[in-house]
Amino acid sequence: MEIKKKLQEDIAALEYELRTTLPLEIKRAREHGDLSENAEYHAAKERQGYVNARLGQLKKRLAELSMVDISKIPRNRVGLWSSVVVLDLNTDEEYTYKLVTSEEADVSNGKISASSPIGRGLIGKAVGDTVKIPIPGGTREFEVVKLTTIHDEAE
Repeated sequence: MEIKKKLQEDIAALEYELRTTLPLEIKRAREHGDLSENAEYHAAKERQGYVNARLGQLKKRLAELSMVDISKIPRNRVGLWSSVVVLDLNTDEEYTYKLVTSEEADVSNGKISASSPIGRGLIGKAVGDTVKIPIPGGTREFEVVKLTTIHDEAE
């Protein structure tokens, strides 16, 4: 999974910054003397706090993704990493969506988060099913016309 690789790369970069770059910045700032009025020192310490918090978030997300059991993703229903072609029953237009994690979402390229309103509405649906999805200003009704699951792509 590409998202795991990306998270691992982000974690490695932040760990390098936390263990190598920031300690040097803090050391240099301390050498300037009075820490109470030392903006460089305070900025480096603030960045250190941010990096620590972000590392915790990324490691937690990586652990969550590692728990995803691909064998439990349905083979004939919409699930995570499925590509779905839907027909908007109100406008008679077809849209193609790929359901991805929130980190991978890129609406302009048709990648929508499985936790988005449309993503949540499509999860578990099969070809021929219709779904009503509440959106700001009303409701959209879609019919699933084509489905490609992660299992289909692996074959």
